[in-house]
Amino acid sequence: MTSTERDALTVGQVADRFGVTVRTLHHYDEIGLLSPSERSYSGYRLYTPADLERMQQVVVYRRLGFPLDEVAELLAGDADPVEHLRRQRDAVRSRMDELDTLVHALDEALEKEMNHQPLSHEEMRELFGDSFKDEYQQEAQERWGDSPRWKQSAARTKRYTKQDWVEIKAEADAVNAGLLEVFRTGVAPDSAGATEAAEAHRLHIDRRYYDCPPDFHTKLADLYVADPRYLASMGGSELPGYGEWIRDAFVANAAQRS
Repeated sequence: MTSTERDALTVGQVADRFGVTVRTLHHYDEIGLLSPSERSYSGYRLYTPADLERMQQVVVYRRLGFPLDEVAELLAGDADPVEHLRRQRDAVRSRMDELDTLVHALDEALEKEMNHQPLSHEEMRELFGDSFKDEYQQEAQERWGDSPRWKQSAARTKRYTKQDWVEIKAEADAVNAGLLEVFRTGVAPDSAGATEAAEAHRLHIDRRYYDCPPDFHTKLADLYVADPRYLASMGGSELPGYGEWIRDAFVANAAQRS
């Protein structure tokens, strides 16, 4: 056995080394892209080290997406291995830039899609804190689940995305803060400032949950006196008389707008 034959590989060995099929190597041979340079005494085709070096170039160009005819043209020149490596490096860098752009576009699309997913109960609790509890939701559904307004609210909120809920939470915080600020000034619940704050509360419900005309808003007023949980969700539950003041402000607002 000659030294060349000892260093050469069979078709099957080349296929295993480079992760291609024997059929692929036969095709490369047929089109003249890569042909084994030697044959064994038994007639087997053998790939020499030079053939293997060419095969390495073919594999890299193919992984970079070059079609076979362009690979053949690239390898037909007299470029030395360093030139091939530089060309392949440039191609890889270009592909990396393309992939970076694609990943960025996919990240933006994914973020947009995720923002349009409804919030889970866990995410609602994280956003709204103690004012959102499963038992509160269950109790409310048992009390008002058959009412048209509950059904309207359920239909609206079912479509809300995470971004919608973030905005709703910010609006609610601003409305609650407005009521508390007016109360702390010491004005009467039928004053202009109090009724304006009450109207902001009504409009928030009307826009975000269900139709809430002024007369129906007064029906909510008693909840802030009868159930301390409602007042706690507004803030200022530790302030004496705050629940009664909210109730009276809602009633006064409805009377002024009727």
